[in-house]
Amino acid sequence: VQLVESGGGLVQSGGSLRLSCVASGLTFNSYAVGWARQVPGKGREWVSGISSDGTSYYVDSVKGRFTISRDNAKNTVYLQMNSLKPEDTAVYYCASGYTHFDGVYWGQGTQVTVSS
Repeated sequence: VQLVESGGGLVQSGGSLRLSCVASGLTFNSYAVGWARQVPGKGREWVSGISSDGTSYYVDSVKGRFTISRDNAKNTVYLQMNSLKPEDTAVYYCASGYTHFDGVYWGQGTQVTVSS
């Protein structure tokens, strides 16, 4: 199984980025998938998840700014990030889970840096 993220980068505060995660080797439409982030020296934070039927979950700090979606035909989950803030700077990981990582699948990460 592989989860491969892309779309990270450097953006100014207030800007937008769209992260993508392509999954292979699993029955993608059967899994809840989502995004976590981690800042070096700090703990991992679960940011957002989407269930197999399309129900979405967001941590309070990103509600109204981030939107998660999935395309089961492409085995892909997206995270549209708008109104980005410097505190959103982190490595973002694609993973299986809905309100938290379920301990099964985890990607390699993509860096998001928001400058002030």
